[in-house]
Amino acid sequence: MKTELKNIGAWGRMHYDFLYRNNRTVINAMRLKGTLNDYIMGIDKDAENMFNLIVKQTAEIEGVTEQLKAADQMEWIRCMNSIKSRAREFVLKELIYQ
Repeated sequence: MKTELKNIGAWGRMHYDFLYRNNRTVINAMRLKGTLNDYIMGIDKDAENMFNLIVKQTAEIEGVTEQLKAADQMEWIRCMNSIKSRAREFVLKELIYQ
């Protein structure tokens, strides 16, 4: 049976679902200790921070700026979507599905 998680974002829910499918003993141990919600909240916060940092740094490196947004909005959107997609894949691989 799944646990009711409170105040958990998308990243935390994905990690919880991963653990639920692949390692229920970890979930049960944290449940017994009373640390599950705090652990999942921490993963959620860390993942969100990692995602935002990667997006910001990658946009700077690739020159995706407000000037580009003003000059060519569709190109800016395409670039930002690409950056966000890559950042999401990195966070999923390095943090969520571990």
